[in-house]
Amino acid sequence: MTQEELDALMAGELDDDMLGATEPDTKATKSEDVKKQESIQEVSINPENYRVNAETAWPPPPPTDDHKMVHQLDDVTRDSEKKATEMFDKLETINNFFMDAEGGCSALNAGLYENIKLFQTLSEKFPNVSVFAEALQRNEELKANVDDVVGNLQMGQDEVMMTMDMMQYQDIHRQKIERVINVMRALSKYMSSLFEGKIDDDKRVSSAVHIAGDTTTENLVSNDDIEALIESLGKK
Repeated sequence: MTQEELDALMAGELDDDMLGATEPDTKATKSEDVKKQESIQEVSINPENYRVNAETAWPPPPPTDDHKMVHQLDDVTRDSEKKATEMFDKLETINNFFMDAEGGCSALNAGLYENIKLFQTLSEKFPNVSVFAEALQRNEELKANVDDVVGNLQMGQDEVMMTMDMMQYQDIHRQKIERVINVMRALSKYMSSLFEGKIDDDKRVSSAVHIAGDTTTENLVSNDDIEALIESLGKK
């Protein structure tokens, strides 16, 4: 029985004979929207292996931890902040190694400088002794190599500092994500407040199974439902 027939029965326009003769028309012409809806392939959702597909607008993903947007963004900000802190610590350690190596090279340069002064004096006093001249040349070459090492260490420190500066953008990205999270949370609270009702759900009247204008013929009101409804109205 359709809702129209139920309304007519309640208004006294249908008798028992008409009620018994009336059957739902299961071959009613379906609207184009219903046909289109039925033509869409049904997708069974399994929360365990569901994956979001950009080409499929429906059905939406199940509300698991893998698809909760704010939950996912919180994980991104937390993990990125943790990794960024670890990266800064590693860069600082590398920079300390460079500084220690530069300090060791400075000590080598000081010793080589003293050797060069000594062999210069010996070479001037004993020009015929080739060993002094050769030692002087080797020490000067070693000092030049140490100077090159110090220059590379200093450039390495500069690169580390520039990398640390670039890592500052990670903090900016984190702040942008947190701003998005705050907006989403504000919208969630607003929508919850907007749809909030004064009546508890368990105290609400149940929704009608079939109303006027529906194209489906399934789940119609049965005769037992009608008799129970009439009986309940008679007790009021």
